Amino acid sequence: MSEVRVNNLSNENNTGGPTISGITTYSGRHFFVPPSGDTASRPEDCEPGSLRFNTDSAKLEYFRGNTIGWTEIEAELTEPLGTSATGVGHRGIVVGGGAPGGNTHMDFYNHSTLGSSADFGDYYQAERNAGNGQAGNSTRMLILCGDLNPQGGPIHGNIASITIASTGYSSDSSNDMTQARRLNAQFSNSTRACAAGGYEPTTNIIDFTTISSLSAGVDFGDLSSAAYFQSGSSSSTRGVIIKTNSTNTIEFVTISTTGDATDFGDTQVVGQSLGLANNSTRIVIAEGGSPSLTNTISFITTATTGNAIDFGDIVGANRRDGVGTSSPTRGVFSCGYDGSSFHDEQDAVELATTGNSVNFGDTTNGNRFRLSGGSSGHGGL
Repeated sequence: MSEVRVNNLSNENNTGGPTISGITTYSGRHFFVPPSGDTASRPEDCEPGSLRFNTDSAKLEYFRGNTIGWTEIEAELTEPLGTSATGVGHRGIVVGGGAPGGNTHMDFYNHSTLGSSADFGDYYQAERNAGNGQAGNSTRMLILCGDLNPQGGPIHGNIASITIASTGYSSDSSNDMTQARRLNAQFSNSTRACAAGGYEPTTNIIDFTTISSLSAGVDFGDLSSAAYFQSGSSSSTRGVIIKTNSTNTIEFVTISTTGDATDFGDTQVVGQSLGLANNSTRIVIAEGGSPSLTNTISFITTATTGNAIDFGDIVGANRRDGVGTSSPTRGVFSCGYDGSSFHDEQDAVELATTGNSVNFGDTTNGNRFRLSGGSSGHGGL
């Protein structure tokens, strides 16, 4: 076998690399190094399948075309997290909530199963009305701000964390977000967790913490107006803030930078949602609604802008103010309130398709609403 050693290859005009056709095999004792750069320097209009290393997320990503854009290469877990909840795959955790007063309950499940959740342990304080949306990385789930039990208790800006692979452990960091409030939208990529808006006081601020260090909150920018009862979701690039108790607006920010939110489009229904679930390209919205409730599920493509599109229907009770968690393939919507009763039921959807939800079982710690959730596999990772 012949061997050729060169430092650089270019085309005949020295304007780029050579085009190699046919089946080509590369071998070596070391490694292949793809092009690299931060999120802001992602090229546009390149060939679908193009590969690069993102220095912001420290992950490989590939180009899926101009509509979808760049997507991180995903890997499913091959071993279960813990032994109490059956199944193999990513873990979802739901925390606290009210019925109507706050509690310390934590439940968990594996997204690959269809069955009721198991007890995770107790949260470090009785909590409800904290951030709604998935924040954290693949090992650490964050909960930003909230209010304490009893109902109407002190409002805080705490940055709390849960180790996803363990059970029964949560802690409050020694740092807080920039402003104490409740009912904010939270979202993250793998390095930053953000909180947007909130209540008491009603605010338009967006702030963030660094997940690895649980650093004190830093100002990010502002929403277009002061708002609360929102839900948050994300891809690895964009954070999306979805509607309030009285609007159907959607706004977005670029997580790796700072700046004010920009209009994205509208949801189908006015009022707070049941929950959001997401993979790297799509956010699925269980619309909920207020004061009228609906079974509508819709979705948006995170890399684009535009109004939400119909996805299917919730098969369980019409309700709002629950919580959503995600693996790269499945979303689960838990608990909620129908205007007179609290619920413990859970609905699951397949994120890459469209269609009605299926029953996922019940939470083991009972009926509640305005709870928080997270997972080891949400779309911001």
